[in-house]
Amino acid sequence: MDAATFFIDSQLTQTSYPVVSLEVSEVRLVDDMRWPWLLVIPRVPHAVELIDVSPEIRSQIWLEIDHVSRVLRDQLSPDKLNVAALGNQVKQLHIHVIGRYRDDPAWPNPVWGVGEAEPYGAEALNTRLSALAQALL
Repeated sequence: MDAATFFIDSQLTQTSYPVVSLEVSEVRLVDDMRWPWLLVIPRVPHAVELIDVSPEIRSQIWLEIDHVSRVLRDQLSPDKLNVAALGNQVKQLHIHVIGRYRDDPAWPNPVWGVGEAEPYGAEALNTRLSALAQALL
């Protein structure tokens, strides 16, 4: 991987916070308290689809998605995990890992386009980031 030319799309950096760097991906927390929502962003310049990534790196990405999913499930006990690589608004390859609850504002529908985001307050953000980072490392 050529990390020198890798960057995270500005739309992602404006709507999420860094949690940790894993072997091949950056993990970020989406700034919306309504759902525990993490992004796994492979550090692969110009990748749009998972098929744009070598099989070796793709295998590691799947392991990292698995790890992130398990941490989210173990820490926050969602009823369901939604894992998706959509990229309809942000072209850069990124995978959403979203904890869903039967009583959340969008259940059972997708979270996109439902109401307005509810940003984390400073204390809740620091607590969530710290707990996630400790569990993911």
